[in-house]
Amino acid sequence: MAASVHDQAHLAGLFDAGDVTRLFTATAEIRAMLVIEGALAKVQGKRGIIPELSAQAIHRASLELQIDPGGLAAATAQNGVCVPALVAAFREAMQAPEHAQYMHWGATSQDIIDTGLMLRLRQASGLIDASLEQTLTALAALAGAHADTPMAGRTYGQQAAPTSFGAVVASWGWPLLEARRAFAALEFPVSLSGAAGTGSALGPDPAVLRGDLAEALKLSDPGHSWHTDRSPVLRIAEAAMQAITAFGTMGEDLIALAQTEVGEVTLGGAGASSTMPQKQNPVAPSALVAIARLCQGLHGVLHGAAMHRFQRDGAAWFTEWMALPQIVMGAAAAAQHGHKLAEGMQPNPARMAAHLQGDGLLHAEALSFALAAQMPRPEAQLETKRLAAEVRETGQSLGALAMARYPDLPASLFMPAAQLGSAPQEARAFAAQVRGA
Repeated sequence: MAASVHDQAHLAGLFDAGDVTRLFTATAEIRAMLVIEGALAKVQGKRGIIPELSAQAIHRASLELQIDPGGLAAATAQNGVCVPALVAAFREAMQAPEHAQYMHWGATSQDIIDTGLMLRLRQASGLIDASLEQTLTALAALAGAHADTPMAGRTYGQQAAPTSFGAVVASWGWPLLEARRAFAALEFPVSLSGAAGTGSALGPDPAVLRGDLAEALKLSDPGHSWHTDRSPVLRIAEAAMQAITAFGTMGEDLIALAQTEVGEVTLGGAGASSTMPQKQNPVAPSALVAIARLCQGLHGVLHGAAMHRFQRDGAAWFTEWMALPQIVMGAAAAAQHGHKLAEGMQPNPARMAAHLQGDGLLHAEALSFALAAQMPRPEAQLETKRLAAEVRETGQSLGALAMARYPDLPASLFMPAAQLGSAPQEARAFAAQVRGA
């Protein structure tokens, strides 16, 4: 069994996070930290905090030198962070001690790690958002095409009242639109606060230097130290969780709609069994639900890790390292599956119609309101309950029993297409919203 399903060769397709996976490799993390060190030296050189010539040398070396992450392991195990070993390896590889001595001037390990994390999270968020956009485009097309396709609405797993397949698709899509808005509103702040968050070794004006670094890296300037304020991380995780939860709901619905007894949806690329030739397993929807279940638990862990003691908390920080990447990669993998499902699924209107034509009990609510025009509402509800009980006892349809007893009722009362309410409008409104976005 894999330690992480996202980086195992045989599970790469099942939990495929695409290019986001590479952003959470050791190589990508080290590369991001080197970018930070080079940019920091460059802005410090311009401010005269370190010699300009040394700043240029460090910046150039940060772009050219390769540091083996494996070579940092022993020191990282001892120090709890990789930055001391990274700085030592970089200085040695530069072979220019007169310049290398100014690398990492006044910064602390958390500045480099957190800022490097933000660079990678910015990239990851852009990739996830692109997948969300593709998914929404496919869902909008499906919702628009089937805005008027009747199917049974279900509450508590039971048939409730008619809806349309387009409206069901829209119900999956609306939260994804909200997730895209959450991603669009994210900020990725630079961290530059020094050993205890005071910036005391960063020169005469640490705030100005922090702004310089933010501008150089195209990150935001938080205006304060956030070593122990994990709000930026939590907001990014929350956007990811909005997408993950929406996809999980979509997965739950598709598992039920594709099951043998229902068969109202056919999934593109369904999975096969090792021994049962007839099986068409809902693999992708199952992956969506599994990702959601795991990440919901990790989201709680991440919130617990947001409570840092004093000016830095190793245990809380380490916990964040373990939980956050899985949430981000989970969102990326869910978006990949969601996109493929949205493009490949096909509704089965004939099966939907067959389920609607059964005993007619899903028209009970409409019948109770129609009878309320002839009698007080409480009596109409009681009469509908009596008719529903008779349906279960005799096997006759609700429509046949009701029309026999109340021949003045409109025939359209028991026609699903006439009882869709606002479902078609909901589907079309969603499709229009996506097109407008």
